[in-house]
Amino acid sequence: MATKQFLLNPSRTGKQGTQINIGKDNDEYESIVNTLTMHPDDMASLGVSQGDSVVVRTEYGEATFNCESGNTPEGMLFVPYGPPTCRLMGAVTDGTGMPMSKGWLVEVEPVDNELK
Repeated sequence: MATKQFLLNPSRTGKQGTQINIGKDNDEYESIVNTLTMHPDDMASLGVSQGDSVVVRTEYGEATFNCESGNTPEGMLFVPYGPPTCRLMGAVTDGTGMPMSKGWLVEVEPVDNELK
């Protein structure tokens, strides 16, 4: 399977803000933090479709996300902060209390989505 490099920019979303009232122990929250948004042309270059899974790797770890196409620049990925993005972060915080989490160069590889 093809592996390609992309720039990953995790962030918080408005939906995550509303989850404060609902909590994080539910399917809706899990769906939010496990969904990666990618430009449609990037999805095509990897051979993945809406809802397919990909593995994202950094030098610190890897996590699996479900893909959705969206309004992101080509070559850039977006994923909401959550447990999966924590597996991609290092431990160094440079005194800020939060590891560097923007502008990661990541490798993305499709999961064999026919096994779903």
